[in-house]
Amino acid sequence: MIIVRHPSEAWRASGTARIAKLALPRCRVVPAAPPYECVDLRLAGLVDTWLLFPGGAGLDRLGAPPRRLVVLDGTWREVRRMLKKLPSLWKLPRLSLPPKAEAPLRLRHSPRADRRSTLEAIADAVALLEGKQTAAPLAEVHARFVEHSLKARGAWPYRGPE
Repeated sequence: MIIVRHPSEAWRASGTARIAKLALPRCRVVPAAPPYECVDLRLAGLVDTWLLFPGGAGLDRLGAPPRRLVVLDGTWREVRRMLKKLPSLWKLPRLSLPPKAEAPLRLRHSPRADRRSTLEAIADAVALLEGKQTAAPLAEVHARFVEHSLKARGAWPYRGPE
């Protein structure tokens, strides 16, 4: 797993990439700060790698699972900008996650229910590629992180939007 992280995510309390790095032993976080050419060179030449990003194909159309996934970490606006500036990611096959029946509790408001935090997206991708049992610990880590963060903010028990 390679997480390409926008610079502003490194300091956000709600950022879940650092939690993913702690939970996944072979996870690498690549800071995506200007000059983007340097970051792009680090990502060039990836083989047997997919980009986890909306607008791509589902698992059924992509074939055998890859050895590695690249995940972009940031707000949706930041992620779209990063992707435009990293041509080495343009040629990677894109894996899109199927919609969820019900969205879990999240720290950040999303304009669309199908958008996920980085850790949540990674857990869902692992469930899709390796099975729900393999992904269960990641999903549990995400749920605990959200709960503890909301408790720290004094917003627990969560009562929903008002």
